[in-house]
Amino acid sequence: MEYITTLLSKNGLIFAFLITGIIIFIADFLSKKLTNNKIPGSAIAIFLGLVIAYFGGIVTGGNKGIADIKEFSGFEVMGGAMFRDFTIVSTAMGVSFSVVKKTGLAGIVSLFIGVVLTFLCGSIIAVSLGYTDAKSITTIGAGACTFVVGPVTGAAVGASSDVIAISIATGLVKSILVTIGTPLIARSIGLNNPSTAMIYGGLMGTTSGVAAGLAATDPKLVPYGAMTATFYTGLGCLLCPSVLYVLINLFFA
Repeated sequence: MEYITTLLSKNGLIFAFLITGIIIFIADFLSKKLTNNKIPGSAIAIFLGLVIAYFGGIVTGGNKGIADIKEFSGFEVMGGAMFRDFTIVSTAMGVSFSVVKKTGLAGIVSLFIGVVLTFLCGSIIAVSLGYTDAKSITTIGAGACTFVVGPVTGAAVGASSDVIAISIATGLVKSILVTIGTPLIARSIGLNNPSTAMIYGGLMGTTSGVAAGLAATDPKLVPYGAMTATFYTGLGCLLCPSVLYVLINLFFA
């Protein structure tokens, strides 16, 4: 038994890929047998992964989820930002710049609408939680944009660590909802071409959520949605601690 544990821990990344393959196989089976392929296997696999990560965190009591278990330590690397960004960049080889130019204005408008509207929703949530100071409201509102914009904004305006933690949690919830919800609503909103994928990425903003959701919908759409979602994060980091903070400060000084 000790030999197996040592073997798995030394080859953690390979074992992580093996487990992921098994999860995908089970998800595709469930998609076919239980939903008649109406819910993509990728979406089910993502949901199963989130469940495993959640209960793994409860069992281990650590902050890395299932990766805190020695035999599953490879998931820390596999699930990290490096592999996520690598897959997004690698899919960019299929981007058509003529489509990007065609979507241009609509994509830019979607970015500003997405940031402002999401920030407003997050600010309302902050007020409903009882926060009345501009720093906290702005930080939580920024967290609703993405879990990257939240801490960046919080650090810039001088928010407390507790509020920054809430902003990160808010962004994570949004990312999970976008991940699971995208393939479910894609057909009804016409999310089936590069142009709408770019607009969707601009409206939603969470790069990881948009990329995962589009991967479950149509992998060819991932680079388009991820492209505008990445710009969304940058725009949010610019607007939230500056213009939007000033506006919030006018009402909650």
